[in-house]
Amino acid sequence: MFHWKKAVVIATAAVLALTGCAAGSEADPADRSGGTLTLGLITPVSSFSAQGANWANQSPYMQAVYDSLLRASPDGTIQPNLATEWSYNEDNTVLSLTLRDDVKFTDGTPFNADAAAQNLLRFRDGTSPNASFLVNLADATAIDDTHVELTLTAPDPALLTYLTQNAGLQESPAAFENADVETVPVGSGPYTLNVDETVVGSSYVFDQNPDYWNPDDQHYDKVVMNYYADNTSLLNAIQGGQLNASTTIDNTSLDQITAAGYTLSPIENNWWGLILADRDGTLNPALGDPKVRQAINYAFDRDAMLQAFTAGQGTVTEQVFPTSSTSFDPALDETYSYDPEKAKELLAEAGYGDGFDLVMPTAAAFGPSNFALIQQQLADVGVRVTFEELQVNDYITAIVGGKYAVALMGLQLDPTDWQLSQFEIDKNAPWNPFHTDDPTVQDYIAELQTGTEEDAEAAGKALNEYIVDQAWFAPWFRPALNFVSDSNTELTVQVGNSYPYLWNIKPKN
Repeated sequence: MFHWKKAVVIATAAVLALTGCAAGSEADPADRSGGTLTLGLITPVSSFSAQGANWANQSPYMQAVYDSLLRASPDGTIQPNLATEWSYNEDNTVLSLTLRDDVKFTDGTPFNADAAAQNLLRFRDGTSPNASFLVNLADATAIDDTHVELTLTAPDPALLTYLTQNAGLQESPAAFENADVETVPVGSGPYTLNVDETVVGSSYVFDQNPDYWNPDDQHYDKVVMNYYADNTSLLNAIQGGQLNASTTIDNTSLDQITAAGYTLSPIENNWWGLILADRDGTLNPALGDPKVRQAINYAFDRDAMLQAFTAGQGTVTEQVFPTSSTSFDPALDETYSYDPEKAKELLAEAGYGDGFDLVMPTAAAFGPSNFALIQQQLADVGVRVTFEELQVNDYITAIVGGKYAVALMGLQLDPTDWQLSQFEIDKNAPWNPFHTDDPTVQDYIAELQTGTEEDAEAAGKALNEYIVDQAWFAPWFRPALNFVSDSNTELTVQVGNSYPYLWNIKPKN
């Protein structure tokens, strides 16, 4: 979402020493007309610079201080925000946006088309893991103060959605060269970072922006976002009534959470399993054979994996496309039954009758017992796994950097096939770490980009079937990611994102 994009993933973390205003302290949750909202998150801020912003589990930090050009409703529908109108030219290579004329950044700098253009180009050329969202942006030009024109090298079916996320965040151009640009954000958002009360890497405090242009979105006077790395510390905070709302790490604690008076809001926004990334056999020659990758898929008891990882909360699957996609095919979930003998046969046919050795990364946040189960199920078919322990942040970097042939990961289920392909399938996708360049895959993706609606739908279905057949991944399940809220707080989950959007977390009337 790390719903690295939007994204990443539901299991990044590190230990938190809880600080800041608790739900039952100075701002009593019974009085939410203008109190303090305290949130639990499972990843700290990577960067407060809009140019380097992450999304997904880090989206609440960004939405507190920045506005995006467009906004996504909970079901993913595109809505106005800083941009009030938009339109494409005939071949979808020029996007024209009409902007608000009544917005200022918190340093007093006016928001205008020139600021928007600068932010777009800066993000495209920046350090965000999602900079590729704007890979098709050739230029952004201010026509006048309230009109900006985006020229594309090729049509981009997901561009409007990207502009609702970190690619559309707007930062004051006067702050671009500030020495503290990574730690002190200057946006036009509903809140400002309280640097004095913030404990970096632990607790982030935001005060209401008194000059915000859209006060209807300011549901609280103050927002505190506390970071938790492990389930124990997060559960303790929830049971202690220290959080108004939070994501969760471990579904095995749901009974304890509901017993503490919290309401569950589940959504299946991710798939979990193995990324079989080394499809050309660059690091491990065995992975270059589709039969080996297929064997790995047959090796796993997906029901057992679902039970071990999420206490059975979720749905088993063998595909990375969401059920909301026209490319989703229920029949594909019957491709790889749990069949260790079939796995051994395929390994033998590929020349690995005696099995082979595989090095995989581990991180404490995923749970040692889960890695032990992976190791055992692969060992049952002859794949001998050795683990290398990494810190969570290093874990992500190592996988994306192509250091491991196979890795456990959870990736978001994007709302469109084009977005999903650009995130984890395309040769340049960040979660295609070895940049596998399969002509068949690239042809299908090209059709998603430029084909008619009918042709794109057919291409998506074919792409999904091909990816499953070639075993690019070994998906196990879609976990029911549960957001929890106390009796004084209501929230609406967000399609395509690991965390509800900040303005959709409100006090109950």
